[in-house]
Amino acid sequence: MTRQDQLSDRWAIRELIEGWVVWRDGGNWEQLRACWHDDGRMMATWFQGTADEFIQVCRDGFSLGMRGWHLLGGMAIELRGHRAVAQTKVTLASRSEVAGVLCDVVCTGRFYDMLEERDGRWGLVLRQPVYEKDRIDSVDPAAHVELERDLLLQFPEGYRHLAYVQTKAGYNVNRNLPGLSGPEIDALCRQGAGWLRGEALTWPA
Repeated sequence: MTRQDQLSDRWAIRELIEGWVVWRDGGNWEQLRACWHDDGRMMATWFQGTADEFIQVCRDGFSLGMRGWHLLGGMAIELRGHRAVAQTKVTLASRSEVAGVLCDVVCTGRFYDMLEERDGRWGLVLRQPVYEKDRIDSVDPAAHVELERDLLLQFPEGYRHLAYVQTKAGYNVNRNLPGLSGPEIDALCRQGAGWLRGEALTWPA
């Protein structure tokens, strides 16, 4: 692979990842679907399943007025032939009522993406967010939100407040997702290394 080929691949991957957040947050479902291959999967606190299932639940929520925001930062891409692993800094933001108080929940982490070029097109095969830290703030600085501490402390530190709010909203939150350190992120990185070596993916629980 020439240097020009590598630059072209990196540009295509960056464009895909940056487009994903625009299409997802703006409700552009056809463009969002084009970011994945047919067997692509999405993992998150509140959802684990196929790309098609993810888009449908996002579409359903969007029609009910549910909104989320994704802000991207730096990106690192590791290429190996027709496969790649990309890590992109991301801040996830959402707004909802918590115990009667309108709140913003902000979670900072990374998108850990495994991608493949098929028939000349790069696409996502697996997107797994890595949750590093989060917080919750009342929109009105004078308001105070009371959290159930026993419930809050049941969740991993990296997405504790996000998981609390999602659980209160009725979602079944995965409590074994990767953070800054621990066996979950170690396992994800081993899977990413195997992906670059040509190994098949085993889907996270």
